[in-house]
Amino acid sequence: MRSGRVESHLVDRIGWLRAAVLGANDGIISTASLIVGVASAVTSANEILITGVAGLVAGSMSMAAGEYVSVSSQADTERADLARETLELKSDPKAEKSELAQIYVGRGVKPALAMQVAEQLMAKDALSAHARDELGISAAISAKPIQAALTSAITFAVGAALPIIAVVAAPQQYLVASVSGASLALLALLGALGAKAGGAEVLKPTLRVAFWGALAMAITAGIGAVFGHAV
Repeated sequence: MRSGRVESHLVDRIGWLRAAVLGANDGIISTASLIVGVASAVTSANEILITGVAGLVAGSMSMAAGEYVSVSSQADTERADLARETLELKSDPKAEKSELAQIYVGRGVKPALAMQVAEQLMAKDALSAHARDELGISAAISAKPIQAALTSAITFAVGAALPIIAVVAAPQQYLVASVSGASLALLALLGALGAKAGGAEVLKPTLRVAFWGALAMAITAGIGAVFGHAV
């Protein structure tokens, strides 16, 4: 904070940004890989399109359910820790104050000053002080299941829609190449945007997401071609 102004930090975005990047990235890779794999095995544009739409719907629901369950588990753990900390603060506040002071000493604060800081923070909001400094729980990074579920589902659907659009727009003979090329370009753009939004270096995340996307599509295309010839 400077001159009474509250600063906005990049870590405040971590909850929705992680879910958004994961959802969009998974939407593009899984749907494009599914389309490329099926297109390598069959020639019907309608079958390929139906496969892509089915992948979009199923993937969006799966992402929403998976994110909600996993983040809910994290939220349950956080609530359990906070409940236990609340009991400890009631039963032995002196020991909890010493514990908090020792945390600050470990960070380089002198013991006498650390005790003063612990006393003042606990006088204001003891549970918040222990949640933040002892348990590592803060409002910026605490689990938000519904936010994560909705963000992942929506961004997955948006990401999955892009390879489907390529299926509709591309000529039949160039379908695999068009979907693969468009998806890799979108993955690279997504990696760059995600890195930029998170304040990270742009090049490495961009190359990383493009590499894994290309690998996934190459493997599914190979499997689709093998099964297409075998069946």
